[in-house]
Amino acid sequence: MTQKVQQFLNDKFWARWTALILVASMMFFGYMFVDVMSPLQSLIETQRGWSPDAFGYYAGAEYILNVFGFLIVAGIILDKMGVRFTGTLSASVMVVGACVKLYAVSDAFQGTGLEQWLDSWWTAMPGSAKLAAFGFMIFGCGCEMAGITVSKTLAKWFEGKEMALAMGLEMAIARLGVFAIFSLSPRLADAMGGEPTVVTPVAFCTVLLLIGLICYIVFTFMDSKLDKELGAANKKEDSSEEEFKLSDVGFILSSKLFWIIALLCVLYYSAIFPFQRYAANMLQCNLQISATQAADIFRWFPMGAVILTPLLGAFLDYKGKGATMLIVGAILMIACHLTFALLLPKYPSAGLAFTAIVILGISFSLVPAALWPSVPKIMDARFLGSAYSLIFWVQNIGLALFPILIGVVLTASNPGITDPMKYNYTAPMLLFASLGVFALIFGIWLKILDGKKHYGLEEPNIKSDEDKTELDGSF
Repeated sequence: MTQKVQQFLNDKFWARWTALILVASMMFFGYMFVDVMSPLQSLIETQRGWSPDAFGYYAGAEYILNVFGFLIVAGIILDKMGVRFTGTLSASVMVVGACVKLYAVSDAFQGTGLEQWLDSWWTAMPGSAKLAAFGFMIFGCGCEMAGITVSKTLAKWFEGKEMALAMGLEMAIARLGVFAIFSLSPRLADAMGGEPTVVTPVAFCTVLLLIGLICYIVFTFMDSKLDKELGAANKKEDSSEEEFKLSDVGFILSSKLFWIIALLCVLYYSAIFPFQRYAANMLQCNLQISATQAADIFRWFPMGAVILTPLLGAFLDYKGKGATMLIVGAILMIACHLTFALLLPKYPSAGLAFTAIVILGISFSLVPAALWPSVPKIMDARFLGSAYSLIFWVQNIGLALFPILIGVVLTASNPGITDPMKYNYTAPMLLFASLGVFALIFGIWLKILDGKKHYGLEEPNIKSDEDKTELDGSF
């Protein structure tokens, strides 16, 4: 008599991929909001009196609270409360922060007592920029919490299945949000007729965030059903998973491998996301084109990641070579930023800019596709959320500081220039390239360690039962 094999909800193809679409939709709308003002730097500077410094402080504000410990708390909340509570909380926080930022850039805020009070101190930064930065800071807490929640969600729903492909597709869908908003934002700013305004695109993306919250709430019903099935199975098998303990945070932080991965992550992403904030204006200045034209060129940046990340995820699932992908991605990023720094100012060609941007997008598919699916290989499930949150925490330190640093460097390297169409971006682009060099060094170090210690970073994710190796404690 043969024993019937129990099938869980995530064993059903339609169910796990529906779950992916629902959680990825939340991140898609979140990424749209992140960059809604990136193509409008020159407009916000002209309309509201923001300087490059003020724009840099605003851009860096997204990560400030995360740097000062919120992400660590978010990881603990995730491991203690689960993906349903944490994901719903993170989506709700994003909506609240978006509403604050929308009010800050709206005409309704202009001339209020709050604006006058905010203008009265630290006069180098207008009141609208301060309040927008505050709203962006709240949004950033929700967005980064959502990021670690989605990572743990996919690790749960795709365990032993197409995990890297699923994570790659989720990242591709999120990156598609960058393409969408760079296409839409300048046009939405002009959509109402008359004088262009940043209010319309920000309001549009705020509504989309509310839709993302609804999508995640729908997912929670599916996840609740899966947990009931898994709970019943665990009772039958009389097995229990060791629960997360606060001492696990210290264990993670004491690991050399953790710091190599975290530093590689912060160096690479600090050369990508802060660059997105300034890329459109950099193209405007080098090519002397409008904000819409610059956004139309840069919007193709994420398309390389959108197309290749799922394919690379599938390759990782079946063939491996994750550490090698990290190295290749860093090399491509260095080449692209050097092109923006040295070649584009001398040879102002839209074709050259477009080529470098597409290649940078390919780099952006290699590194995330290899990095995030590797973490579940080497971490116990009980503190996987905390591991992701700590990596994101280190990453957020760079993402908070580098937009501010780029704004300061941009101002310092353009003394006396107030026209946002005439900035020289050579120094900021060289700074981005230097980050790529350090990321390359850590990528090589990681591959050497993997060769010595056999962490499995170069091995495929999907293996036959006889080839599976116990990795507990290898971190």
